[in-house]
Amino acid sequence: MMNSNHYVAIMAGGIGSRFWPMSRTSYPKQFLDILNMGRTLIQGTYDRFSKFIPKENIYIVTAEEYVEIVKEQLPELPVANIVSEPSRKNTAPCIAYISYKLKVLNEKGSLICAPADHIILDEMAFTKVCLEALSFVNEHKALITLGIKPTHPNTGYGYIQFEQQPASDNVYKVKTFTEKPNAELARTFVSSGEFLWNAGIFVWQVNNIVKAFQKYQPELAEVFETHLAHYNTPKEKEAIDKIYPQCTNVSIDYAIMEKADNVYIIPSSFGWSDLGTWNSAHENMEKDYLGNAVAGSDVMVIDAKDNMVHVPNHKLVLLQGMNDYIIVDTEDVLMICKKDKEQEIKQYVAEVKRNKGDKYL
Repeated sequence: MMNSNHYVAIMAGGIGSRFWPMSRTSYPKQFLDILNMGRTLIQGTYDRFSKFIPKENIYIVTAEEYVEIVKEQLPELPVANIVSEPSRKNTAPCIAYISYKLKVLNEKGSLICAPADHIILDEMAFTKVCLEALSFVNEHKALITLGIKPTHPNTGYGYIQFEQQPASDNVYKVKTFTEKPNAELARTFVSSGEFLWNAGIFVWQVNNIVKAFQKYQPELAEVFETHLAHYNTPKEKEAIDKIYPQCTNVSIDYAIMEKADNVYIIPSSFGWSDLGTWNSAHENMEKDYLGNAVAGSDVMVIDAKDNMVHVPNHKLVLLQGMNDYIIVDTEDVLMICKKDKEQEIKQYVAEVKRNKGDKYL
């Protein structure tokens, strides 16, 4: 039986610039099938949650310009459950908005907040951890974040240190949050066994996250509370249009999680990737015997290895003699870039903007 007090907010407002040229401002990566699985990232995320959260309790929080894409990709979602933000202000205002909205709707609600564009390969393990987290926050005044057991010293993720004595089965109190570390620090973190990757997936009772906003972000809380009477009514959009210009651009980690004293973590292994870069796509896709990950029905590979190839199905592409490249072909852009330069793709996009305007963004 599904619990009618359990909700999920799927955050789908980002622009995914590291996945350029496939991901564009007008059609970003959460709406693309980056891994060639037959479902887009947001569809996969929705499918995953709909197995244990009532469908009418699944909300998508996205930018106004993506509402139509969400409707198109998730026709089964009630239109009222697509919540649109008038501007991008990072995760704290986004989570404050959905939390206040749900508080007005259901005082007993518990909420999972998760990004739309992550990959989770072991869905059974993921469901188990989410239900454990929901059960813990319903019994304790706790804010939970899911932590991923590190498989290697990755410098692209934030790290969370936790107490070694569990507070309850598999739930631990959080000690510290660390932003993306350098390689040496990442190695130290991983070998100590006291750190987990920060997955950016949160679980709490709606009342408790609202209390945390009131305590640690009083200005933000006040702005959202001024318009309480308008949530879930025809006046909601007008209220949010007034609220958002007054919100600071701040992440939930910085705004709440690093400050609160009731933050807990569940160490998890469910085949997670935040799918942040083309290299992470390469890692998560099926590869041929030479390590090439290929999305495209007519790609011929000759003496080439360890490439990430994403090309249209209607085009024959022949690759010869290339190793360790990212090759992405779209209707109007072809990008060929060394895999070890993928962190610079954001800078290349800025160059494109400077030289060619917004046409290719």
